[in-house]
Amino acid sequence: MSALGLGPLDLVLAVLLLAAALCAQRLVADLRTLPSPTAPPADRPAASVSVIVPARDEEHTLPALLRSVHAQVPAVAEVVVVDDASRDSTAEVARAGGARVVPAGAPPTGWTGKAWACHTGAAATTGDLILFLDADTVLAPGALAGLLTAHRRHGGLVSVQPHHDVVRPYEQLSAYFNAVALMASGAFTPTRAGRRRQARPAHPPMAFGPCLLTSRADLAAAGGHEAVRSAILDDAALAAAYARAGLPVWCAVGGDEVRMRSYPGGVRQLVAGWTKNIASGATAAAPSAGATTVAWISAHHAVAVGAVLSLVTVTTGQGASLLTGSPVLWALAYVGAALQLRWVLRRAGSFRWWAWALFPATLLAFDLVFARSLALTVVRRSVPWRGREVSLADRGSRQGVA
Repeated sequence: MSALGLGPLDLVLAVLLLAAALCAQRLVADLRTLPSPTAPPADRPAASVSVIVPARDEEHTLPALLRSVHAQVPAVAEVVVVDDASRDSTAEVARAGGARVVPAGAPPTGWTGKAWACHTGAAATTGDLILFLDADTVLAPGALAGLLTAHRRHGGLVSVQPHHDVVRPYEQLSAYFNAVALMASGAFTPTRAGRRRQARPAHPPMAFGPCLLTSRADLAAAGGHEAVRSAILDDAALAAAYARAGLPVWCAVGGDEVRMRSYPGGVRQLVAGWTKNIASGATAAAPSAGATTVAWISAHHAVAVGAVLSLVTVTTGQGASLLTGSPVLWALAYVGAALQLRWVLRRAGSFRWWAWALFPATLLAFDLVFARSLALTVVRRSVPWRGREVSLADRGSRQGVA
């Protein structure tokens, strides 16, 4: 270390930063995708699949999803779009795309709009298996076969976090939100492979709402969406309900099979979407995964500040009194943090190089939106989303998602 001009303090800082990085890496060491499709046993009749799409103002996203669903082999039994009081042509577009439209109507008191739409869709369908898909999700031709294979192997609730298609520059600001969602879920640590066989894992599992496959019988055993009717994070709440019923939850990332493009409507939509989810998601995470993710984010803040101060000190000669640690340490730490973020983001979505190479910018976006989400969640106790004000009053941080 002395050959690089690094002292004892630099060694301590390096150990702390490296520990945070290694612990975080363990959280995402098993970012598995859907298994290769296999045929069902010859002595077991093929299960019928009902696809349910809760949709509110989704006229622009539905066509791609519906085309992809109708192209699946095996074919699905029915496709139902539940129109959640849309203010656009969602219903007309859904019918034109070959789906049956079921109006959800206004959600009853105590229900979120999405939970009520999913509940309505489940009641209006008859398939043995139910595949819930968000309207901005698209399936590759073999995705359903992979989902069915995963469900035959694991049972319970099969959940996929779609690969995030990032198109316009502002969408790169979702970088840290995607990374944190994967890490804090705790769903991709190698130790969970053994825990999946346990009836009741140590901590409630997590799930990803855009793509959920379950049998109708298991959904009923878990209490259905009525059990999670008031939850902002209905996916996490549903996973917890399955765990309480002794049913497994298995998660994967979308890879080439399941993709989505979130928040194509501009920066305002992106901020509103992550504001709704991120603070509530922080309280829903398992303690160990949440603490590790916080340590990782804190390390990135330290690296960003240290690197910026080092750059100022080296180029101007000013600010040396504010700098803790050597500029060499912070330069090496910056490269390491950027490369690890790159590794995660390549598996989470199609993020451009600057989302990880210039990570202080995307980290600042995360900070600002998280602060807004925290203020609305904790202080105001309500969050706006798609023209509705979703109240958090009388919902405990864990009660609301369990």
